[in-house]
Amino acid sequence: MKKIYLGLLTGFLALCFAVPVFAQGGTLEKIAKSGEFTIGTRDGAIPFGFISKDNEHVGFSVDVAKEFHKALEKKLGKSLKFTIKTTNPKTRIPLVSNGTIDIECGSTTHTVDREETVDFTITVFLTGTQLLVKKGSGIKSYKDLPGKKVGAAQGSTNEKAFRDLNDKGEIKPAANLVVYQEHSQGFLALDRGIIDAYCTDGILLAGMRAKAPNPDQYEVVGGFITYDPYAYIVRENDSKFRDFINIELIKMIKDGRYAQIYDKWLGPKGVVPYPMSEEFKIFQKLEAWP
Repeated sequence: MKKIYLGLLTGFLALCFAVPVFAQGGTLEKIAKSGEFTIGTRDGAIPFGFISKDNEHVGFSVDVAKEFHKALEKKLGKSLKFTIKTTNPKTRIPLVSNGTIDIECGSTTHTVDREETVDFTITVFLTGTQLLVKKGSGIKSYKDLPGKKVGAAQGSTNEKAFRDLNDKGEIKPAANLVVYQEHSQGFLALDRGIIDAYCTDGILLAGMRAKAPNPDQYEVVGGFITYDPYAYIVRENDSKFRDFINIELIKMIKDGRYAQIYDKWLGPKGVVPYPMSEEFKIFQKLEAWP
């Protein structure tokens, strides 16, 4: 009987400690109680989240998160500390799940598999997997990669895309996939000739090229290998907070703030000029609920 009691007690304590402290009241309540809104973003995903020359987190998604911050202060009727933590493809989901950050505002693709662990906002950007290569490499698409070395960020949809191409025999002989923690590491490997191509979302490759010391030496090649709708990560089963963020995003689309932020970072004079496609414009109208 004593063993049964101890077993039950141990199981109960394990369950208690497994439940995050924020679960009892949800993210909005957690933010209200702590007086702090904590976001996660990238440090090398230009133009969505990266480190500026002044050593500060900046980018499209950071500016969107600042709009969330203003809306939260208005809703909660109090000033909130705005905190930014760096994430990468490997840490972004765990940091949301365990409550370290309240939302991840970076450049994350919304996938069915990821929905098993966390929830997502409505789509904030559309792109797809492409390749960055040195000009004159002879590589024009993934079909030119048999036996070559291709870099990708660990845990990304791009890594999965190339593993799938290898597994399905689309690349024969298979490309040698080399994974990196950060895009900056992959770009350095490409620059030094360690890999023949680096794959990630087309918009991020355009950003890497734009920020390179010698951008004319690189080119983004190939059509989209995968379709990648970006969305922001929020905790599972917290519809109250997810709805709040989604409604704010819709307000931003309707009142023009989203377009202003887009133009700042991706417009003709932006950090990475990237015209918004007609498909995305239509998609935004469809997801902006009445």
